[in-house]
Amino acid sequence: MIGALCVTPARRKIKLHLQSYRTSISGDEVIRFVKHLLRHVKGPIVMVWDKHPIHGRRKVKDFLMCHRRIHVYEFPTSAPELNPTEFVWTQTSEHTASTAPHNSVELQANVFAGIA
Repeated sequence: MIGALCVTPARRKIKLHLQSYRTSISGDEVIRFVKHLLRHVKGPIVMVWDKHPIHGRRKVKDFLMCHRRIHVYEFPTSAPELNPTEFVWTQTSEHTASTAPHNSVELQANVFAGIA
């Protein structure tokens, strides 16, 4: 999964944007997700993310450099407690820990129940 917690400048709205994939996420999926954000978020985007290697892929960096609306900052290394999206992943992991889905449909239902 890939996700972003979007907060309006006046902090009146918070929205969670998510995309899930059946395979490992590559730079292509990161770019696809950022394109989604560009379509759905108006105005400048301040993106703060961790130092996961996928965020530093050359094609991701090149894509971001072509989109002046996006301003990227990184969380410090080994500081997941500063990243609000990490709490979503932790909650989802805890919610699905005791489940044994029989297929991908059940797995997806469990994951999205945990996110909810």
